[in-house]
Amino acid sequence: MKAYFFSECAYPYLPAEYDSIRVKLPNRIYDPEKGAQLFHDYIDEWVAADELGLDLMLNEHHQTATCMNSAVPLTAAILARVTKRGRILILGNPIANRREPIRVAEEMSIIDCISHGRLDAGFVRGVPYEISAMNSRPVDMQERFWEAFDLIVKAWQTHDGPFYWEGKYFRHRQVNIWPRPLQQPHPPIWITSTSPEGAPKVAERGHVVATFLTGFDATRPVFDAYRRRRAELGQDTPLDRLAYAALIYTGDNDAKAVAVGEKLLWYLNSNRVPMQFVNPPGYHSTATVMKIMRGAGPFAAFGRNTTADMELQKGVLFAGNPDTVYKQIKALYDHVGGFGNLLMMGQAGFVTPDETIKGLELFSREVYPRLKEL
Repeated sequence: MKAYFFSECAYPYLPAEYDSIRVKLPNRIYDPEKGAQLFHDYIDEWVAADELGLDLMLNEHHQTATCMNSAVPLTAAILARVTKRGRILILGNPIANRREPIRVAEEMSIIDCISHGRLDAGFVRGVPYEISAMNSRPVDMQERFWEAFDLIVKAWQTHDGPFYWEGKYFRHRQVNIWPRPLQQPHPPIWITSTSPEGAPKVAERGHVVATFLTGFDATRPVFDAYRRRRAELGQDTPLDRLAYAALIYTGDNDAKAVAVGEKLLWYLNSNRVPMQFVNPPGYHSTATVMKIMRGAGPFAAFGRNTTADMELQKGVLFAGNPDTVYKQIKALYDHVGGFGNLLMMGQAGFVTPDETIKGLELFSREVYPRLKEL
């Protein structure tokens, strides 16, 4: 198993009352001095994770205090230069919301070159909250995603261009990117799916499927759908094709670790979002819409004052001393049939840099060696 340290670069200094942390929270609340210091803290934490032998993960969101990292290629390029060994996973580029997929292909190629071939290129459709913020059309996001994806991969793999692209959503007269990636034919590709509906198409392409905060109940259906489609194609599913993301903190003892775990839950509890942003017409499948209307589905835990005990039971949070954390991860690993990549959000809200790095040190020294044996 490989472990990636993940931070969303949150801005936690919020007012006591607000109805939506996304889209319409006024940026007057943002203090540029505090924000600048936070960026330096978050980069230092990634560097520490790299020095401890962990891989690195970062992502991108827009118009939200949950993630200041609104231009992930910039942060990834910094990490490509200041870190030494860890893989740099971007999960991901919201390509269905981008106007120019070719620009994404170029940016990822530059990062791969600067990092000497350490980029893992992840692609996401984009969360529903950002539909209005990006002025996107929700009803054709999946179709637009796959066309953008195919265009990016062709741009990486075409070396005797230029080529012409005439698609439904994108048109380019001449595509001939410079530079091209160091890793050939292209960097490893990851794609997210939080429901069984999206996993089969990822399986057909053979890329890594990653699911986020889905716990015991919802992770196995995603992985099973991936494995089932691979089997239908006459192919197996190596563990390194499956990835799971959770909130994780390793402490000296269970009580101290769970106390920091409660801080990590800022990410869930502060995520107050009105329904018009959670469920824009046409974005979700009918099955997912029904789950949302029943108070379930992939966004059910957001903004509900959940607790560490509740999320530990679900397998969304892993927190405790090293033995406890290993057993918690192993329990979910066994339940879902195994996975080869652990995406660990070890920083959120008011977790301090010292707490973050101490948790990483304990994890990398006392938990990670046992996970690698899996």
